[in-house]
Amino acid sequence: MRPDRTEILLTTFNARYAHAAFGLRYLLANMGELTDRTELLEFVANSPGTEALDAILERNPRIVGIGVYIWNVDAATRLVADLKRARPEIAVVIGGPEVSYEVDQQEIVRWADYVVTGEADLAFADLCRDVLNGRRPDRKVIESPLPPLERVALPYERYDDEDIAHRVIYVEASRGCPYSCEFCLSALEIPVRKFPLEPFLAALQSLLDRGAKRFKFVDRTFNLNLRTSRAILEFFLERYRPGLFLHFEMIPDRLPDSLRGVIQQFPAGVLQFEVGVQTFNEQVAGLISRRQDNAKLEENLRFLRDETGVHVHADLIVGLPGESQESFAVGFDRLVALGPQEIQVGMLKRLRGTPIVRHDADWQMVYSPFAPYEVLSTRSIDAEAMAALRRFARFWDLVANSGNFAESGPLLWQGRSPFDGFFEFAAWCHARLKRSWGISLAELAEAVFRFLVEARGLEPQTTAETIWRDYQRGGRSDRPAFLRPFVLPSPRPRGAGKSASPPRQARHQRSAKA
Repeated sequence: MRPDRTEILLTTFNARYAHAAFGLRYLLANMGELTDRTELLEFVANSPGTEALDAILERNPRIVGIGVYIWNVDAATRLVADLKRARPEIAVVIGGPEVSYEVDQQEIVRWADYVVTGEADLAFADLCRDVLNGRRPDRKVIESPLPPLERVALPYERYDDEDIAHRVIYVEASRGCPYSCEFCLSALEIPVRKFPLEPFLAALQSLLDRGAKRFKFVDRTFNLNLRTSRAILEFFLERYRPGLFLHFEMIPDRLPDSLRGVIQQFPAGVLQFEVGVQTFNEQVAGLISRRQDNAKLEENLRFLRDETGVHVHADLIVGLPGESQESFAVGFDRLVALGPQEIQVGMLKRLRGTPIVRHDADWQMVYSPFAPYEVLSTRSIDAEAMAALRRFARFWDLVANSGNFAESGPLLWQGRSPFDGFFEFAAWCHARLKRSWGISLAELAEAVFRFLVEARGLEPQTTAETIWRDYQRGGRSDRPAFLRPFVLPSPRPRGAGKSASPPRQARHQRSAKA
């Protein structure tokens, strides 16, 4: 039975259910003597607007701490405003990356009682002690000093059995980034600080013992400290079990032999590396203070694709100051040639606090004032062209990244520049469907089929066979209406070739074996 009152409530809106609130678990782990008086409650960003409010009021808290991020700031703002209207005596504390900078410009700050900026692992508990003891601070914005990581209690015991069974387990061996890329908040987190290695590995062992299999490291530069990264990789290699999945963000031009040998020992599908390429244009990279050896980056990606089972997820950004559509296209084609399983084409975002704003005047940078603050136009790319690139990015994710079109997707640009070929498809698809969201797989498969036959002139029967093989890749056996006129093989048995990897990655693996 729940007590009549939860004195301190920690809550946030996650982007989706499979994501766990990592930051809130840190706060809960560091509440000290207040732990038993604190409850953690999570919601999903697209949940009904009053669900969170009703659940919070039911618990009758004295303090509510809310994690605010770029993906949930709108929902969080509504929640804080409704809370203060309904129960003005509740002390509402907000924190997180979205409210750690430019706080004087935000509506959510106006409604909240307190804002804890920076890493609040220890500062939040101190604030709660003051509020509960009647010593409310007279200032709204509380700047948290960087906590010594050896004093921060690790949060991994705060993942419950449901988290381990159904959610990605977030972990981190370090915080900060040594680089100063102007579009990224991590550029403000210097120096890099490491958690003590032995307690961290012991916490990972405890998670493994409880059945955890999917780990996402949020370190911005996992392969910066080679001794630590090698120790972590060897730790998991020694404890490998089917279904193990490890995600790391890596510096693309730093992969020495001391790491290569360990990486090669992992079975296919266990490791996923998120590789932040962002731009191949050296002038643009210099403009935004990004240091990157492109030749070394290419060598490393070829090694990962040719000599390891790593699933490579590479990032490129549209709309950087100085980057034209033509320049981006050259970089995109260069990256496609390196063969990563996924290329995430992201629109530049003007994150609060980042120094990218220094280019606003010279490069006529125009951003949306609403989250996620995406670029709308630049001196090099006008609004119409930017909209077309946004659609390009969306359809690329649906077709090329999904793994659902592993054979038929590359036909869209066969014999052409990958950028030009797929850009033409994205424009054709948008003109036909009049949207880039809410598209079923069958509808998208038909669009790919029609484009290949009508715009590319491919033979219908062979194209239908290719689409049908792709369509079954995720275990589907229903035949879409547009394929019914063709003589096609019977559906594959359900579960055939099933992989233990996450579904999207598994489709890429099966295509590589085909």
